[in-house]
Amino acid sequence: MRCVIARFPFDLTKSEIEQSMSGITPEPVSGVSVTIGAHVYPVMQVGEVITRQNRRDFTTGEMRRALTRLGFTCHEARPAAPSRDARADEGLLGW
Repeated sequence: MRCVIARFPFDLTKSEIEQSMSGITPEPVSGVSVTIGAHVYPVMQVGEVITRQNRRDFTTGEMRRALTRLGFTCHEARPAAPSRDARADEGLLGW
């Protein structure tokens, strides 16, 4: 499938992306992520690997659209659960 990322056209297939990401350790997810095989990657990490461009050259939205069109599942990062100390502090403050 032809995708334009950072003003450059790419002919990408789902299998090529799966192959490119095999053996790559997922970075911690803090924003939009994508499930590839059994791993969850930040979409910006996937974009950097498959386009060989700097992450500043493309947007999360561009990568999310391209990956979704190729059949991958993209999702927002789950909000971090409050730490045990934060919950204890709330009790001290009467919240």
